[in-house]
Amino acid sequence: MLQHLHIQNYALITHLDIDFADGFSVLTGETGAGKSIILGALALVMGARADLKTITEGEERCVIEADFGEYLIRRELNRNGRSRSLVNDEVVTQTELKELANKLIDIHSQHENLLLGDDNFQLGVVDAIAGNNKEMVSYAAAYTTYRQAEKSLNDLKALAAKSSKDQDYIAFQFDQLDKAQLNDPNELEALEDEEYRLSHVEQLKSSLNSALQALDGDEGSALDLLRTARTNLEDIPVLSQRLQSLEIELKDIVSETQRTEENTELDPARLTEVQERLDLINTLLRKHNVQTIAELITLREELGQQMNQIASFDEDIAHLEAALADALKTLTLAADKLTISRGNVREQIAQRLETDLKKLGIAHAKVDIAITPLDDFTESGHDNIQFLFAANLNQSLRRVSEVASGGEIARFMLCVKALIASTNGLPTIIFDEIDTGVSGEVASQMAKIMRDMAQSRQIIAITHLPQIAAKANAQYRVYKADSDTRTETHIVRLRESERAQEIATMLSGKEITTAALETAQELLNK
Repeated sequence: MLQHLHIQNYALITHLDIDFADGFSVLTGETGAGKSIILGALALVMGARADLKTITEGEERCVIEADFGEYLIRRELNRNGRSRSLVNDEVVTQTELKELANKLIDIHSQHENLLLGDDNFQLGVVDAIAGNNKEMVSYAAAYTTYRQAEKSLNDLKALAAKSSKDQDYIAFQFDQLDKAQLNDPNELEALEDEEYRLSHVEQLKSSLNSALQALDGDEGSALDLLRTARTNLEDIPVLSQRLQSLEIELKDIVSETQRTEENTELDPARLTEVQERLDLINTLLRKHNVQTIAELITLREELGQQMNQIASFDEDIAHLEAALADALKTLTLAADKLTISRGNVREQIAQRLETDLKKLGIAHAKVDIAITPLDDFTESGHDNIQFLFAANLNQSLRRVSEVASGGEIARFMLCVKALIASTNGLPTIIFDEIDTGVSGEVASQMAKIMRDMAQSRQIIAITHLPQIAAKANAQYRVYKADSDTRTETHIVRLRESERAQEIATMLSGKEITTAALETAQELLNK
């Protein structure tokens, strides 16, 4: 439960510290006193989006801290745009903060009455009463499996349709690459080298002949000079032997050069063959916008795989269709169990709501829960849940949001909250003027419902009705006061001796009459 609230520099609140009681408490005060400001601060510690405009004018930092006993939640806003959230002094993300806060407190504001027109909210109410968590878990798993199988099948069908359309083109590309017999990733470089040699035969033979003349030609060749030098150095064995080794190496080079020259012949046919092969490879490289033969080989393999896949599409589609059919059977069974669980509490919910609504002055209230199948499966089942309502005799049942007045919707929503509060174990519920549009005995009955709810949790209600304020275990007055520099909002818990005065003010305004005081005391005594 909410034990303590600390607010610093938030809107009209410079500093506020207040302890909250357990059971049923009310916040009262004039319109505009700042009750909504306190709720706004609470919403921040629940993870609401920060608005820097809410930082008190002239201040740089705002702090809201809520003590829930086991958890101390702190939210800090800075005018420079930075904010942070802490739980028990540990920094948490906004998502983590919201997840925790949703387990600790529920703030019911007037706009939440619109949830009665939200199909998902109505479904959630029925599931909360049905306590069908086990069925929901089984259904969720079946739903995920079904949707995955459905996606796999649709993706494969789309691929099959596209591939079938492109089949001729894919086959043409594959055949072209396959006929090219590309197997050696280094073939292009080897062909370019060979093409250069074949196209420069005469130049190459001339160079080889010139080299042979220089090495072992007429008098004055390299070999002749080397022999003369070796003869002159015969008296120096070390140098002579080294020159002999050079002479042997040079003779070997001469022999290799002669063989190369003899084997270098003009071969127009081979040159044409090499050039045609190069043209083919370069054409394929340009066509497929790649740089190497290795990439062409990879492309050929991919095209081959696509052709094999196209050939096996029918078999694969049949397999996935069978898997989808099995998944649908499992999903249908899981959805049917959910539907049964919801149907089992349908009358229980309707009867409870009718009983509470009659207590709240709708004497002829009639409620039904319509459960109809949807056209498709959703994440929460195969059911459409509609709360149907009639407030008068001989009036046909219709959706609550279509036929209920503002006051009737507020009462209906209170009854729904009371119904689900008994199942969700939420420690704290705050009602923000849920009594809109009601008065008199109806207000007393609303207070009784909230007080009954407070037997097992903390209930805090913001109200302008004395009938509701009088039934609270604790009452807090919110008021504004002027300081030298600003107007500030304050809150104070009223002593029992002060409550009659406050309730009398709610009855008659600032000019409290004796009759108003007597009525206030009578309400408290009840």
